[in-house]
Amino acid sequence: MDSSLGGQGTEKLPRPCGSNLGRSRGIRTHLSCLSQKSDSLSDFSTLQNDAKHSQALKRLTAEEARRWARSFDLLLSHKYGRSAFRAFLQTEFSEENLEFWIACEDYRKTRSVNKLPAKARRIFQEFIDVQAPREVNIDYPTREMTKRNLAHPTLACFDLAQLRVRSLMERDSYPRFLRSQIYNDLLSHTQKSPC
Repeated sequence: MDSSLGGQGTEKLPRPCGSNLGRSRGIRTHLSCLSQKSDSLSDFSTLQNDAKHSQALKRLTAEEARRWARSFDLLLSHKYGRSAFRAFLQTEFSEENLEFWIACEDYRKTRSVNKLPAKARRIFQEFIDVQAPREVNIDYPTREMTKRNLAHPTLACFDLAQLRVRSLMERDSYPRFLRSQIYNDLLSHTQKSPC
């Protein structure tokens, strides 16, 4: 075949950005992120250089940071633990998992029943739907059940999907976070800081 047909010849060339591949949009997004992200995200300096986080780090104690290693729930329940975990997930290009979990927590706190349908649709379109901009990795039955739940949204309509994503983070990302340079530098920093 002629290689001028958008990379569809016998050569293994990347397809043009406009080609209609099943997951091309997500792949392009991740590849563009790769070119924009620096290696500095893999260490603690990312948190130190961020003005919002640097003030928080001054208040973080070594005991609080060590506590995050005891349980994933303790990490998620701590504001600065979530920030450090988010910085780590960015290095793995999987921060959408934490963002989805946080969106579900926020959704569950919705007081007005009238706001549930719009909020549920937004979360579904952003994280759950096939080809969503920040699509999380969940199985087909969970995706379909969540989609059915949108017909009559309740505060629990994302519970199964949130549980699946939380389990994935706890099983895969959390152990790597505890071994990461970000977490180890954070521990070192808090141990040097006066309490």
